[in-house]
Amino acid sequence: MTAPTRTRTSADLIRAEEPVLAHNYHPLPVVVARAEGAWVEDVEGRRYLDLLAGYSALNFGHRHPALIEAAHAQLDRLTLTSRAFHNDRLASFAERLVELVGQDMMLPMNTGAEAVESGVKLARKWAYDVKGVPADRATIVVAADNFHGRTTTIVGFSTDESARAGFGPFTPGFRIVPYNDLAALEAAVDETTAAVLIEPIQGEAGVLIPDDGYLTGVRELTSRAGCLFVADEIQSGLGRTGRTLAVDHEDVVPDLVLLGKALGGGIVPVSAVVGRREVLGVLRPGEHGSTFGGNPLAAAVGCAVLDLLETGEFQLRATELGAVLREGLTDLVGRGVVGFRSRGLWAGVDIDPALGTGRDISERLMRAGILVKDTHGSTIRIAPPLTITEEELRGALASLEKVLTETAAG
Repeated sequence: MTAPTRTRTSADLIRAEEPVLAHNYHPLPVVVARAEGAWVEDVEGRRYLDLLAGYSALNFGHRHPALIEAAHAQLDRLTLTSRAFHNDRLASFAERLVELVGQDMMLPMNTGAEAVESGVKLARKWAYDVKGVPADRATIVVAADNFHGRTTTIVGFSTDESARAGFGPFTPGFRIVPYNDLAALEAAVDETTAAVLIEPIQGEAGVLIPDDGYLTGVRELTSRAGCLFVADEIQSGLGRTGRTLAVDHEDVVPDLVLLGKALGGGIVPVSAVVGRREVLGVLRPGEHGSTFGGNPLAAAVGCAVLDLLETGEFQLRATELGAVLREGLTDLVGRGVVGFRSRGLWAGVDIDPALGTGRDISERLMRAGILVKDTHGSTIRIAPPLTITEEELRGALASLEKVLTETAAG
């Protein structure tokens, strides 16, 4: 008689990963098996409120019914053709995406890093073909403490040694200046500059928000210098900050916008470079591509995401719930929180280092049924799905207060 198969516990599954998965992540010790809305459930049936939302990939929550329906319907019809052929979903996705962000053309890709790499290639090609920069002399100016992805080109212009160390030699052609410093940026731009590439809000660095007028200054400087403004909105875009794009807070229109994460609704990886025809028009057949970029399943889900964004409902929710988040965090300053930065439904919260690291606090919150993720030092990030209710958000803030109070009490 065959013995019944034992269900693997969370501890079993975590141990099973150790010998067979590369150790490039240090996840919290929770094993998610099911999810819906703002809630996830582990293998044992314990429920947690998700305040990370897949680093904003799940802006519309886990398994949003409209997105799941769109994916199911497309799965029954067509999933992939490659770009060797046309498909019947891509044109609508492209038309609607460029209209939403006020641009001319788009280049579909899959992951955020691919969108950044594509933006770098486009900026260089534009610099040679349009601006007239001598061959192989183009430079791109980036900001310190950036996070644009994990490819070798991208980590080469990171200032995070844990991302860089051991992966050189690095691609040349990048100049790094302090974030939120227009004078330093202007000093770094010259006749070889193809583009300035920045995050309107630096997410991985701890949700660093620049001074009012910084993005306007970047736009004016790049226009004056005859180079491109490339905005990496992969985390900050698509409703997270209370506007469709974070640059919309200053009514700034970049030359290229990099999108990803929430564009795939947490279902499939979808990214895009959206921008001016003069820039995207430099590409010719054979110069860039992706087998899965623009596939019909991605386009169908992307269109369903645009359905949600076009109503403005989620941008408004991020604004209104962002005020609740800000109020709750303000009340905690001096009581375990030493400071925070927030815009819309997104915050970087600096915990008193005397209470522990960001990892320590994240683990304590996990045990209280709240999922967040640490970044550098004692900072944690809060970015719940935009579908979270006010009651759920206030409950999470109460849990944070309790964890901080209990930790301080020893």
